[in-house]
Amino acid sequence: MNLKSLLLSAVAASALAPAAMAERGADGHVNVIYWQAPSIMNPYLSAGTKDIEAASVVIEPLGRFDQDGNMVAFLAEEIPTVENGGVSDDLKQITWKLKEGLMWSDGTPVTSADAKFTADYCMHPEGGCAQAAKFDGIDSIETPDDLTIVINFTDPKPNPYQAFMGGLSPILQAAQFADCLGAKAPECTEANFNPIGTGPFVVDEFRPNDVISLSANPNYRDPDKPAFATMTLKGGGDAAAAGRAVLETGEFDYAWNLQLAPEVIEEMAKGGKGTPVSGFGTLVERIEMNMTDPSSDLPEGERATEKHPHPILSDLKVRKALSMAIDRELLVEIGYGQAGRATCNLVPAPEMFASPNTDCIGQDMEGAKALLEEAGWTDSDGDGIRDKDGEKLSLLFQTSTNAVRQDFQALIKQWWQEIGVETELRNVSGSVFFGGDPGSPDTFQKFYADVEMYANNFDGTDPEPYLAQHTCEKAPKPSSQWQGENINRYCDPEFDKLVNELGQTGELSKRAEIAIKLNEMLTKESYVIIPLVDRGRVSAHSNSLGGVVLNTWDSELWNVADWHRIK
Repeated sequence: MNLKSLLLSAVAASALAPAAMAERGADGHVNVIYWQAPSIMNPYLSAGTKDIEAASVVIEPLGRFDQDGNMVAFLAEEIPTVENGGVSDDLKQITWKLKEGLMWSDGTPVTSADAKFTADYCMHPEGGCAQAAKFDGIDSIETPDDLTIVINFTDPKPNPYQAFMGGLSPILQAAQFADCLGAKAPECTEANFNPIGTGPFVVDEFRPNDVISLSANPNYRDPDKPAFATMTLKGGGDAAAAGRAVLETGEFDYAWNLQLAPEVIEEMAKGGKGTPVSGFGTLVERIEMNMTDPSSDLPEGERATEKHPHPILSDLKVRKALSMAIDRELLVEIGYGQAGRATCNLVPAPEMFASPNTDCIGQDMEGAKALLEEAGWTDSDGDGIRDKDGEKLSLLFQTSTNAVRQDFQALIKQWWQEIGVETELRNVSGSVFFGGDPGSPDTFQKFYADVEMYANNFDGTDPEPYLAQHTCEKAPKPSSQWQGENINRYCDPEFDKLVNELGQTGELSKRAEIAIKLNEMLTKESYVIIPLVDRGRVSAHSNSLGGVVLNTWDSELWNVADWHRIK
């Protein structure tokens, strides 16, 4: 049976599994493994998927996106719309209503003041909020009563479902984070590691980059959920060990993100202990080009900032040549098989927002060499490495530690070597690389390398906040505690202007046209982002774990309250 058949069988089996829920905690313990270990439980201080998803079992948004990308209410009574009066006719206001009787895990009431505080927390100019794009365009927030949250926008907001929607934008308890505004945000270790939440579980012990021990929230709004009394979320190791722990040994119940070659997953599945599950969404493996100089010769505080443009990669011809030298279809074949598709797009889905551009798919070594020649990079001393004005065409290429990524690095280094580019490879533990620690030199946000490779995606089905991450002011920098979503430090006033236009455009076909243009500005026109693979998310669950619904549009743990043991 091939991987595709396995995955289809898994979906069918999951759909037929009995959904027997007894009472809170009746099913004992559940073991979850994220081989990229969470390092913080506050998604506003980390853009790392593993941190966002770990936090999602504890702190929740007003609404989420389900497995089909549909909006569903969580802490809110319903999703506000123009039809139900929750969104104003002029699209400049959205009004959310909290469910009555919601309690924080410490037994205190959840109120609209908590939502307003969360917005103030993320929008603070000195806070470096990792999800700032979610709050773009907000003029003010009113709380006329304890259950009502009124968000006023500066201009009409055709897509008002950004702040407080999805795993990226949960509600924080104002009382716990009151002293954590602005530059103090990363200093609040207790709150960032042990947030008081509304989710089905509470943190009992958080050991960064290692393990999280959780127990059922005694004040969770559904008295029969969660089915599990306790949960262990183990981090570390690698994708192969995580896969074996579910599919072969049965030591764990759920393994996230099995970024493994397809034949490896197929072989593991023969162990009979678990089932792989998969789904395509918007997860794109890409290479980011650093538009700033990361040289250690620069003073700390100026390194990898807009003060110093990159001495090599500021040239469009060089960036384009590096892209042209890559054989994306071979990367898919060796890394993902049927769980991957070669892509030229940062936004591969939904279909209406995806550019038809396929120009990058075919490898063009001769074209890449010609572009480098045009840019003045020649091999003047015959050593196989191009040079210009006494400087070698040499790049540091970093990514997280993972077998597939290291295979990709090795191939890309070989291709770049063939066009005369010297490449040094570095890999960093995923827990550190995606950790967001402002004191670490090895995070993907700090970007102390020339190029780096990783994947992320956006929640929901509208790419506006995702594309808005690349506006000029969102570049990570010392003053933002090295937080920010514009990882490559790209800055184009025309891009920013178009993002603003997208935020004010309601007609879907026009929104799609603008989104496609923005995507192409980042990829096809500027090559500051080099998309490689549109990745299907592959995870696995034990055969005794019921209720799992893989969600590529939100957190994979979005419905953990519904997980249960199949008897």
